[in-house]
Parts: sequence; C-alpha cells; structure tokens
Amino acid sequence: MTDLRPDQNLGQRGLEIGGRPPAESAVRLVDTTMLYAPRSGGVRRYLSSKRSWLAGNRPEVRHTLVVPGARDSHDGQGRVSIYAAPLPFGAGYRWPVVKQAWMERLIRQQPDIIEAGDPYTPGLAALRAGDALGVPVVGFCHTDLGKLAALHIGDWAEKPVQKRWAAIYRQFDQAVAPSRFIAGRLIDAGVRDAIGLPLGVDTAVFRPDRADRDGLRRRLGVAENERLLVFAGRPAKEKKLDVLVAAIERLGHPYKLLFVGAGGGAPVSDRALCIDYVRDPLELASILASCDAFVHANDNEPFGLIVLEAMACGLPVVGVAAGGVAESVDAAVGQLAYASESAAFAEAIEALFERDTRLVGEAARRRALERHGWDAVFVELCAIYGRLTGRAAFEAPAAQAAH
Repeated sequence: MTDLRPDQNLGQRGLEIGGRPPAESAVRLVDTTMLYAPRSGGVRRYLSSKRSWLAGNRPEVRHTLVVPGARDSHDGQGRVSIYAAPLPFGAGYRWPVVKQAWMERLIRQQPDIIEAGDPYTPGLAALRAGDALGVPVVGFCHTDLGKLAALHIGDWAEKPVQKRWAAIYRQFDQAVAPSRFIAGRLIDAGVRDAIGLPLGVDTAVFRPDRADRDGLRRRLGVAENERLLVFAGRPAKEKKLDVLVAAIERLGHPYKLLFVGAGGGAPVSDRALCIDYVRDPLELASILASCDAFVHANDNEPFGLIVLEAMACGLPVVGVAAGGVAESVDAAVGQLAYASESAAFAEAIEALFERDTRLVGEAARRRALERHGWDAVFVELCAIYGRLTGRAAFEAPAAQAAH
C-alpha cells in the first residue's frame, strides 16, 4: 500500500489522472464498512437514510454499498456483499480479513468517491482502492478505538491504539465524525482537519403518535402506575447496561427498565425486562414512544443515534454529561448525570421525574424537528463530496435549489 501524507490531496489528483471529467453529470458514490449487520443499529440506519435521501434529492448520484455478508453477492439494487466470517458472539457482525479482495471489489465499482465507515479491513482497502483509481476517500469515524481499547483491554492500550487510529484517519482525504466530541478526539490525536457532523433522525418515522402505551404495558406486564424507562442497543460493555440496572435497583418502585435488543447480554434484575432486537423502524418507534423516558449511560458514546430517535418520539432522555450524548441532551430535553455510575444516574432519573416529563418530552420532539433533520446533514456531506471531487452532481438540482 502506498503511504499517503496527511496533506496529500487524492481528490485533486482524481481530477488530474484517471478521474472522470467534471463535464459528466452522473457520479458514483461507494460506501463501505464492516459495521453493518442484520442486527446493527446507528451505522446501518445512517447508511440507509443516506441511500434514501440521495435517491430523492441527488438523482444523478449512483450509490453502492459494499459490506460483509454470508456470501459474495450483488442484489442488483446497489448492495454488494463480500463473504466474511462471522464474529463469535458478534451479534451478526462479520470480520473481513483479505484487504486485496476487498480493494478489488471496490475498484470494480468504478467509484468517483468512496466513504469508509471504519478503520479496519474495508477502510484500509478503501484507501488502497482510492490510491489505485486516483479518487478521494472520506473516512467516517463511527468508533473511538482508543477508548474501546482502554475499556476492553486496559488503560495501557489506549495510547498505542489511538496512535494507530489517528495514523489511519490522517490518510483519508477528509475525516468526518458524528459529533464534535469524536472530531475533537481525532484533532487531539493529530487529524487536524477532522469535521464534526452530528447525525440526523427520520422524524416522520420516529414520532410520538406511534405510541401504544397500554398495549406495550400489557405485553410486558407493567402496571399503569409504574414508570417505564427504555434503552435500545447492543449489550456491549461500553454501553454500561450494568450502570442502568444498578440505578433502577437503587430506585426501586415505581421504576422498571426495558432493554430492546440486549438479549441475554443484559444484567439480570427483577426490575429489568428484555425484548429481542427490533428490525422494523416503525415497530421500534412505537416501543420508544410508549415508554416514559430513554436512558443511556455510555459516557464515551460517539454520538448515539438512538438518543435522537427517542427524542423524536417525544421522550425525555437521561444521559451522562460527557461524550456525544451530551451534545444532543441538556436540561431542556432531559437530565444529565454528572458521572456514569449508579448513584449519579439514579439521582438524575429522580430529578427528571420531579419535573413535568410531558413538557420535557415535547421539547425533545421540537429539538429533533428543528435541529436534527437528515436533510441538513446530507446537504453538508454532499458539499464535502463535491469539494473533494469537483462534481456538480453533489449540488442540489436547480429546480430544488430555487424552491
């Protein structure tokens, strides 16, 4: 693999050698990542939302998604799967190993620009493919590898892993992160031009009138006078589900906690309930809207798209005053604990319910509508693509821009 200097501009080189001339209108964008699985959450919904938005708003952009799968395949609709072995206990995630094969598949798509959603095999293969084709590659940083290494391996691992993480993201033509928090982590690690681009939410899908409060409570065996808190997501260690359960145990009656998608990985408690992963966004929206508050204890969350989805459903949010969640949540739309530990979290939950949670939930819905629509996110992302490629197809069509 050719080493790329942090200041080397592949986007400009793509216009000079081998790139399609700017006079052509159609342009091909390829997204690739291993963070895409049947039971995955925020990254999958980001890519699905981008795909839908491009189809409706940038008709001259042809979008292809290259992800791991159970076999090599192409669905004819712009989704390419490359075989990768499943990760043990990985909730459906697969780990691609051979960069060369992945690079060749990316090259075969003849992209004008590639977005890599991870720094693993797909991300490294994207850099190779971009180098071979002379096209720009955007690195979208969905994961703070240094913090994950510290949590899962030990504090000693954070600095060496962070150094490698930053070295990879410096090779991309543009590093983008889903929050100012992660962008700041990248900048501190030496990725000087990293851009923080908070994600959005589909407010037409996630909305308060999806609620079936009585139906959900009957299904779960939760009494009308009990307060039903909810968390949706994988039972990964960094999600700190143990903090949520310990907080609920401290509080006792009338609080109950619902885990959506945590399966057998959630801590056991008489006050905690579990339901399986929910694939259908409409069903997930109905569950969220039927609860009383959303809780999220990860103090190093890169962004937390599920938090926005809960807010769009009219739920107040209890989170931690750190990480990406603290960029979306404040006293107007929820309550922030001073630390990700059970006593602080229990205190924050109690403080929320001393307020009028209906009014807080209404404010959360307004915030989602006013600040977190996907349109603004993808317009800015397309501006980045357009700057790197020089292609007008990423700009709004004339009639749409005039409107």
